[in-house]
Amino acid sequence: MDAIHPTVRSAGRVVSLAVLVALGVKDTGEKVLLSLMSAGAESTDGWQMLLEDLASRKMGRPRLVMSDGNPGLGAALDRLWPGVAHQRCTVHKLRNLMAKAPKHAHEAVREDYHRIVYAGTRDAGQRARAAFLLKWKKLCPAVAASLEEAGEQLLTFYQFPASQHLSLRTTNIIERMQQEFHRRIKTQAALPNKGAMLRVFFGLWISGQMNLRGIRDYRELEGKEEAAA
Repeated sequence: MDAIHPTVRSAGRVVSLAVLVALGVKDTGEKVLLSLMSAGAESTDGWQMLLEDLASRKMGRPRLVMSDGNPGLGAALDRLWPGVAHQRCTVHKLRNLMAKAPKHAHEAVREDYHRIVYAGTRDAGQRARAAFLLKWKKLCPAVAASLEEAGEQLLTFYQFPASQHLSLRTTNIIERMQQEFHRRIKTQAALPNKGAMLRVFFGLWISGQMNLRGIRDYRELEGKEEAAA
């Protein structure tokens, strides 16, 4: 789950609009669009409306939710599906770390971070995370605090088969959708309203112009519930 931020015209002004997106994975490994909802901002109330819509359609409790670090979504998940497995996007978190680190430290931060998310096992990832925090609390406390904020949710993907780790670590799939959306409308400064924006986005999806690869080795995912991104 994540949000895209297209621009639309509202009351004569061009504004950025949050569009909340939920994707799911079927038991065939195929990715499907579960929900597309416009919101004024990525608030707890907005995300809760989306989650309640999924629940009302009998989607069931997902095995895993992947998202960025938006606190509104985290709070909404705690309300509707307390304790659900939640994976924070490792790419978003690396960007956050880079924003906190001085430029000369970027390479070292990236290398230490990759030791966490590419460790191979959860235990190894936890050891790498502990080493990261010990080192960067001394060198750059803001970097350490940013990593610490994500907690164990950076490592949730290790609960699943190694063949799934590439798919479960990030929400890059939704970012690619946003890039495709902007590429398709790049000749327009802004869409006339949010209704037009939703129609264009859904039209690109339903027509197959947003091609999303299925998850490889999906049969290794045990259980019948869906994973949601």
